Amino acid sequence: MSRWKEWFAFLFVGVLAWGTSFMWIKVALLEVGPLTLVLWRFLFGALSAWLIVWAMRIPIDRNRKKLAATLLLGLVNSALPITLITWAELYIDSGLTSLLNSTMPLWTIIIAHQFLHDDRFTRAKAIGLLVGFSGAVILLIRDMHPQGWSGSFWGQLAVLLAAFCYGCSNVFARRVLKGQHPLQTTAVSLTSAVLALAIVAPIIESPLAVPRLPMTWLACAWMGVIGLGLAYYAYYYLLNTWGSTRTSLVTYLLPLTAVTLGVVLLGEKPSWHVFAGGALVIIGIVLVNLSPRPKLKI
Repeated sequence: MSRWKEWFAFLFVGVLAWGTSFMWIKVALLEVGPLTLVLWRFLFGALSAWLIVWAMRIPIDRNRKKLAATLLLGLVNSALPITLITWAELYIDSGLTSLLNSTMPLWTIIIAHQFLHDDRFTRAKAIGLLVGFSGAVILLIRDMHPQGWSGSFWGQLAVLLAAFCYGCSNVFARRVLKGQHPLQTTAVSLTSAVLALAIVAPIIESPLAVPRLPMTWLACAWMGVIGLGLAYYAYYYLLNTWGSTRTSLVTYLLPLTAVTLGVVLLGEKPSWHVFAGGALVIIGIVLVNLSPRPKLKI
């Protein structure tokens, strides 16, 4: 039963929650700015997470060190990377954004090698990193011109930085917050993100806009309740159960969902860079996560 629960959580996060978020960001950006969108999204996410905590009567561990670590996680794993991704979609397609975000397992394995004793480097991982990052380079070179770098290039770079943040957070959460109830991690970290954005957003995007279109409200609610409140609960559950590297494989599913929705519903037309670079990124992730064959005992 537990194995089915794990795979359901994996598919829910990769397809329904995060795979669709790239499309919803494009929809909501038609009316509101990126910081305003992220703030509304996190408000929905934090409220839904605390409602689940209250309904399930989850006890809150008041250990100061863990609370401080969870608050920090809200900034590094939520507020900063999601703001970068949302801003980037002002300049790049949702499908391309999902592909660049899929480099997260590559960053995870580099960082995990330094800080987790059970996630060491292997030859397959080294080859996978080279292949994966070569794919990221192909995605980036589309917007490198003799006249200079376009806004699209900086958008792509922002997504890579977001993926790096996710990789750091994966290892940090696995090392520092292992054993903490995933609902507590979700609720506290999302609250931290809301507080940070409530300070920054009014300064940068003053005055803050209240969405008027029903589709914008639907996008914010979907990305907040499903893409954050429920998805983070499922993700931190997997992180506690599977570990950081295996859990990061959820990003396999994001491009498949996001590129399909982008082409079918948003009319995006991917270039050869997207197909070639995206394929190399996915192959690189597969190589990084290949399990070494056990040595035969003679």
